[in-house]
Amino acid sequence: QLQLVESGGGLVQPGGSLRLSCAASGFTLDVYNIGWFRQAPGKEREGVSCISSGGGSTEYTDSVKDRFTISRDNAKNTVYLQMNSLKPEDTAVYFCAAREAPIATLCTKWGPYYDYWGQGTQVTVSS
Repeated sequence: QLQLVESGGGLVQPGGSLRLSCAASGFTLDVYNIGWFRQAPGKEREGVSCISSGGGSTEYTDSVKDRFTISRDNAKNTVYLQMNSLKPEDTAVYFCAAREAPIATLCTKWGPYYDYWGQGTQVTVSS
């Protein structure tokens, strides 16, 4: 059974850092494009970042550029989202999603593209 599990969320003060993990079971992530999304209370889901199956393509939404970094460790079957300089407006439930993709396929932050979703991890940025 294909499953994605996010972890690493929590409560952090403004300016702090967290690293989210997206671990896969039942399949190997190295042939999947991965996206990170977030949804704050009362707001629509937002695409935050993505990484292609080969790792050569990444994208970030403007509000997180230069603060967040997406990466993948195929040996650990895990994708990470390093979040630095966190702001209160980053508070949300963060989800990862996956779709199988040939090695040269660019990733996308468009949610409906993805086939598999995790349950999410809460990130709260507050003093």
